Amino acid sequence: KRLLIEGYYQIDVASEIVSDYFSHITRQLNLRTYGEPVIHKTSGAGKDANEGFDGFVPLIDSGIYISVWSNSKFLSTIVYTCAEFDENKAVQIAKDFFQLSEFEAAIFNC
Repeated sequence: KRLLIEGYYQIDVASEIVSDYFSHITRQLNLRTYGEPVIHKTSGAGKDANEGFDGFVPLIDSGIYISVWSNSKFLSTIVYTCAEFDENKAVQIAKDFFQLSEFEAAIFNC
């Protein structure tokens, strides 16, 4: 199952915030990780409009990815997993954590 959440956030995002998001969502959804998150800051590597962060945390049953565009305060995160989880709770977690003002979410079942 895949859950995609995209929207405009209201908080200041740094690599530590992305790491905190991974810890928070995995703990709240009881998803098990098997490694530390990998987070890259894209500053200076391309166009100003694409500045931000990319991150991934591996789950025993797959992983969670996030891409953050700092200048537009937009993010896209996707939860890939074969484990059961409450997608409505996952959406609420992302919405609350990042203080999303506008967002869309979609679930894709395999």
